[in-house]
Amino acid sequence: MKYVVVIGDGMADRPLAELNGKTPLQSASTPNMDKLAREGIIGKVRTIPAGFHPGSDIANLNILGYNPREFYSGRAPLEAVSMGLIMNEDDVVFRCNLVTLKYNKDKTKAVMEDYSSGHIPTEEARELILAINKTIGSKDISFFPGVSYRHIMLWSSGETAVECTPPHDITGKEIADYLPVGSCEDILRDLMLKSAGILENHPVNKDRIRRGEKPANGIWFWGQGTKLRLPLFRRKYFIDGALVSAVDLMRGLGISAGFEILEVPGVTGYLDTNYEGKADGALKALQRVDIAYIHVEAPDEAGHSGNFKDKIQAIEDIDARVVGNILKGLAAFDEYRILILPDHATPIEVKTHTDEPVPFVIYDSRRKRENARASFDE
Repeated sequence: MKYVVVIGDGMADRPLAELNGKTPLQSASTPNMDKLAREGIIGKVRTIPAGFHPGSDIANLNILGYNPREFYSGRAPLEAVSMGLIMNEDDVVFRCNLVTLKYNKDKTKAVMEDYSSGHIPTEEARELILAINKTIGSKDISFFPGVSYRHIMLWSSGETAVECTPPHDITGKEIADYLPVGSCEDILRDLMLKSAGILENHPVNKDRIRRGEKPANGIWFWGQGTKLRLPLFRRKYFIDGALVSAVDLMRGLGISAGFEILEVPGVTGYLDTNYEGKADGALKALQRVDIAYIHVEAPDEAGHSGNFKDKIQAIEDIDARVVGNILKGLAAFDEYRILILPDHATPIEVKTHTDEPVPFVIYDSRRKRENARASFDE
């Protein structure tokens, strides 16, 4: 038996007036997922346990069978694992976004204009994070560049007793009410303030402004946690797995679970990602492992941007270029099961994650069901 899991990150949504009361998933053309819905088990599932923030970290831990109440230690530690950072027992890591802040005239107030700095390219972001580390890093606090706007701050013997807000939750809002609050708030706020001066005068940002692009003029801390410990998936469920994703969070989760991490050229975590490459890599991996876990970030990014057209496009690309190719390739295997679901909803109207139930389909090649009018949607 071979298993494939396809995660359309944030794919679920709510009805939109612009789509005549339909969701993006209902409006998209998804013949492959609809076929699986007509012949598989369909329903809704809560991927976010009560009391947890509706993040991809929590949801994917849960989907993979790791109870977040037992194993969750924060989002940033998963990303740190993917980046190859070695954490000591008393280290704390924070996710460090490069963000675009929009200031008023006298710079006494700022609004979170873009949590991703216009999806800044990794090469440019790396220059900025290294400049920050060189200027305000210390023997206890270090900054490490990641992918695009996603980076890590490691704090030796640091603190976790602080409330931080994900920047994608406050798009268009004044940041004053969402700055870090807790035992180490002064240290974090000071780092954010000092970094603003470094970023404002950096040549990378001056060039971005000259090209009409959003500057990465601030850093934002969130998702803090300590070293993660997960039992290996093969010891827990007696099968081996492989994972493909563009984002460090998912790659770190895969590494922690003992999955093979598939290196696919051109995966970006955005609309221009290499969908076919993800499908092909997963199919090849199934020659040597039992389960392939495919994560696609694009619908979530569109949801955070409030762009339903991009979200529909991302969903249609997942259906045609991932699910369609997976179905063709799985014909070479005698027995297989496919699970397709969003890890959580990212509704256009709120531009952030929610914990409402999401649709799923489980298809078993040995037992086709008959759901004559079914489609894969909310």
